[in-house]
Amino acid sequence: MKIGFIGCGNMGSAMIRGILKKGEARPRDVMAVCAGGRRARELADELGILAGKDGAEAAAFADVLFLAIKPQQFSAAAPLVRPALDQRDRITVVSMAPGYTLEALGDLFGEKHALIRIMPNTPAMAGEAMTGICPAADVSAEETAVVETLCRSFGETEIVPEKLLDVVTAVSGSSPAYVYMLIEAMADGAVLEGMSRAQAYRFAAQAVLGSARMVLDTGIHPGELKDRVCSPGGTTIEAVRVLEEKGFRSAVIEAEHACAAKSRAMAPGSEKNGKH
Repeated sequence: MKIGFIGCGNMGSAMIRGILKKGEARPRDVMAVCAGGRRARELADELGILAGKDGAEAAAFADVLFLAIKPQQFSAAAPLVRPALDQRDRITVVSMAPGYTLEALGDLFGEKHALIRIMPNTPAMAGEAMTGICPAADVSAEETAVVETLCRSFGETEIVPEKLLDVVTAVSGSSPAYVYMLIEAMADGAVLEGMSRAQAYRFAAQAVLGSARMVLDTGIHPGELKDRVCSPGGTTIEAVRVLEEKGFRSAVIEAEHACAAKSRAMAPGSEKNGKH
């Protein structure tokens, strides 16, 4: 199986590293291309993969083609890539761009191909991504399973319907930024109380990591886990009281709502369709 990446920035390169590390492909069976070519050549020198000259070459090469580019780059990429795809028998084309629906992808890259949308997140760089996967209706279980396996090389996956991909963007795709803000704020609070900055980041980050592992490993509702930390009249419930007073929970909910709305608004034609 040959795998192509159009775009090899932070996300694309993290995915490539995961795929190679887990042995899902040999370096000579992976091709990356990017604007200007510099990053692709660097990855080729480091990892032994192929550096293609452009998207058309990647499309001609790959059995599974990842479009690891931003939504605003699609209109420029499609005219270059589409002719090469039209010459191919059915391959799997995987987009990770918010907003671009499976229907829009078919219009741009050809409906004869197996079209799949995914939404990973940047913890792929640590092998801890969470990726939502949405195959088109005509994509077979086998074609979907190939993409699931590749995405599991850099984290966890879930199959979701297309109507929930904007939600995946909000709760997972964009949420590392919220978590980093939380860690930074926790560390700031510790520094205010006299801890060194480096030590504060370590304490805060490990607390977030351990708390997340508790949710995943135990299956216990997060509210119950929170209650278990809050002793009557204790320090934790006092902190929780202040967080509630300051609108912590509401701020997170509203942020995700705004994020999902922005994702929906990025769909081609959303302005004229009244989706803003």
